[in-house]
Amino acid sequence: MGARQREISVSEFFTKNRHLLGFDNPRKALLTCVKEAVDNALDACEEAGILPEVTVQLEAVAVGAAAVPAASQATRFRITVTDNGPGIVRQQIPRVFAKLLYGSKFHRLRMSRGQQGIGISAAGMYGQLTTGKPVKIISRTGSRAAAQYFAVQIDTKKNEPLVLENKTVEWDRPQGTQVAIEVEGRYQKGRASVDEYLEQTSIANPHVRLIYRTPEGETKDYPRAYHELPPSPKEIKPHPYGIEFGMFLKMLQESKSQTVSSLLSSDFCRVPPALADEMCKAAKVSPRAKPRDIRGAVAETLYQTIQATKIMAPPTNCLSPIGEKAILSGLYKQIKGEFYTAVSRPPSVYRGNPFIIEAGLAFGKAPDSVAKPEKQSMPLAEGEHEEGDSELARVIRYANRVPLLYQQSSCATFKAVLATTWRNYGITQSRGALPAGPMVIFVHIASVWVPFTSESKEAIAEYDEIHKEITLALRECGRRLGLFLRRRERAASEFRRRNIFELYIEEVVAACNSLKGGKLPTEKLKAQLQKIASSRTGGIKTDETLGKTGAGPEGLPHSIIVTAEGIEGEAPAIAVPAVAEVSEKQPPAKQNRKPAAKAKPAKKKSSKSATVSIARKAHPARKKK
Repeated sequence: MGARQREISVSEFFTKNRHLLGFDNPRKALLTCVKEAVDNALDACEEAGILPEVTVQLEAVAVGAAAVPAASQATRFRITVTDNGPGIVRQQIPRVFAKLLYGSKFHRLRMSRGQQGIGISAAGMYGQLTTGKPVKIISRTGSRAAAQYFAVQIDTKKNEPLVLENKTVEWDRPQGTQVAIEVEGRYQKGRASVDEYLEQTSIANPHVRLIYRTPEGETKDYPRAYHELPPSPKEIKPHPYGIEFGMFLKMLQESKSQTVSSLLSSDFCRVPPALADEMCKAAKVSPRAKPRDIRGAVAETLYQTIQATKIMAPPTNCLSPIGEKAILSGLYKQIKGEFYTAVSRPPSVYRGNPFIIEAGLAFGKAPDSVAKPEKQSMPLAEGEHEEGDSELARVIRYANRVPLLYQQSSCATFKAVLATTWRNYGITQSRGALPAGPMVIFVHIASVWVPFTSESKEAIAEYDEIHKEITLALRECGRRLGLFLRRRERAASEFRRRNIFELYIEEVVAACNSLKGGKLPTEKLKAQLQKIASSRTGGIKTDETLGKTGAGPEGLPHSIIVTAEGIEGEAPAIAVPAVAEVSEKQPPAKQNRKPAAKAKPAKKKSSKSATVSIARKAHPARKKK
């Protein structure tokens, strides 16, 4: 028995357990390969300070001597992802693409898409297993440097790269990296597909230009909405609350600091020297003691003292959230509706790791959606509903700007959406189900270390701190949506009253004219009565809320965007297509001066909940004001 025991390499383990990495079926495997290559490209570009431009190409590949099949029938695809990033130095290319658990992001506390050093090398390993083809890389670090071509595979027994080919080639790009992987897969449009992944990526990354060439020969261009990179996150040191006792013992033995006090103040964040001395004295340990001499019960006492000491939360400059304006821009660009809002929560901490929760919401249907023909109404039994009432909200989940398309039911984000009582905000919701209605819910977590439930990075673990922040963000979105729905309901009621008034205007004008012997200017009187009816029923505000003005952005009647700037705040310019213009700030009508629940007074410009109208042209009545 002892003779049969031997070491297992990480490559061997994941070769037999590839489902842990997201390669459990051909359709999902194709998406995972594209996702890992795109994530690496975006991380490299942003870290180098380059506005990303990524091209994704899928090609159906024939098996053997057979002809190339149609995309829907193909079982083998070639994935080619090209970026304009800084490139990779020649010595590192084989290890980056053909060695598992090799990367630069695991040991640093800084927000990034990749974390484990598994993704792109695992995609190459899957291609090697299913097609036997190597990963082909072309990389160039600058216009003066030569482009390097590599064809590599993984030695699964040793978890080391095998270089099959290496040469200098001509490449038309001044710098960047191109990765080509041939894998077994299945292409299908719809939910949890490559198409949906790239669409959602453009929503959360408006600074990226994506070009997607489908296997059917179609080219989709997702243009750049932002022309500035998001703030570059800074690397931070670990926080004392975020380490376990075993890790603390390892730091004591491996630290280069001369004293325990200097170790605490230099190897951790938010621990000044004075606080380090206080913690050592409270644990009855000499601040000048050597770290390697601290062991056993003494080390455990020092660790417990550190955990019991009140320490400032870690800094948040290590995070790069999307931002409310960028979320509104992405939602408005990809999802057509009537109402949009976005909320960014203040930074919070779980296990010593800082994180930020952002939420967005789009409600309503596009006006050009085809109306279904009405069916003859039939009596329904108790508990039955019409087919049209079965539409449920769609949840879009993100972690560090990366869409999460699988394992929705086991994700903390989805559980928080289910736990939110949407009925309080005027939305129909069955017990234990998503809210019903034309609604898209956007939730993003930005963290230095996202607690995924598995190596495939498809769902977020259920930490109490994370669940609480997601719930608070969703409630704020719900309150704003409820305010909009109530205003729209009041506007609809006023519009019905106006229609009733207008029914009798003709008769009133005719009666007045007969009393004056037919000498009354009927058209002028009619215009005056219509003006009175309009002013008594909300005026232009009613028409705007119901989309009757026709002054909304192209493709929409009239959209309402709720922001944190208050009722006089401007809608973000990036949220409107180039053909539309943003209306200037207008003073709110008297009936809308009432602030939302728990909001600041309407006189201040920073009220928490407010509506901002996006219109192509300002209404003439507003210009006079």
